[in-house]
Amino acid sequence: MGRVTERRRVVRIRNGGAGVRPDTLVAEEPLEIRLNGRPLAITMRTPGDDFALAVGFLVSEGVLGAAEEVQAVTYCEGATRDGSNTYNVVNVQLAAGVPLPDITLERNVYTTSSCGLCGKASLDAVRTATRFPGVAADPLRVPARLLSELPDRLRAAQKVFDRTGGLHAAGLFSAGGDLLDLREDVGRHNAVDKIVGRALQAGRLPLTGAVLLVSGRASFELAQKAVMAGIPLLAAVSAPSSLAVDLALESGMTLVGFLRGPDMNIYAGEERITL
Repeated sequence: MGRVTERRRVVRIRNGGAGVRPDTLVAEEPLEIRLNGRPLAITMRTPGDDFALAVGFLVSEGVLGAAEEVQAVTYCEGATRDGSNTYNVVNVQLAAGVPLPDITLERNVYTTSSCGLCGKASLDAVRTATRFPGVAADPLRVPARLLSELPDRLRAAQKVFDRTGGLHAAGLFSAGGDLLDLREDVGRHNAVDKIVGRALQAGRLPLTGAVLLVSGRASFELAQKAVMAGIPLLAAVSAPSSLAVDLALESGMTLVGFLRGPDMNIYAGEERITL
């Protein structure tokens, strides 16, 4: 199974002098997700929490909503010519009676660590209906002062980032600011899927009353994943996209961008942020 980090030779130049030394890099490997044995998607990810990533991805696709809907999650052997297990192919077997979605070429997509899903046929196909009651009625209220403290708490918990400097993070916080879970990955969408997948495995979906904080920007896909998991507040340290704002407004989710110290922009759902 792939490691989270790998060592590579690097020529390092400092103050006009050069030296050779090993450097720690974040690992990036492909993961093929299969559903009932049929290929569904491939994503570039940091190895680790692969089962959670797979089921979290299926939550965002509207396939899963509860742990009992999964019969088994396994690595697939025979993925190479010699039949060895690369630990880069995961199959999710649905429980009896759980409907299998239509797997077409439009849904059989390749995802990169940077952009997330890129193969949807149309915007309407991406606006997947959540399996849970809408987030609009969630009574969550968070003081702006508390929200401003979360990026530092997230950064302090990023152990692999300290060694590599090359990972995105997603952190799940309680309304009181307690860090409930944190996942790191080369792809911010993978980090969110791992958070959501672990919550499904623990029987904690929907994630009502929770705050999701992501490093980097807030794309439409991340906003969709939050809505699909029942998360009422998504915050990012960088900018949101226009479609992310549109989805937040439509769904009743609070969306915060440029969360840096005491400063932030509230793009939707400002009633949940108290001063």
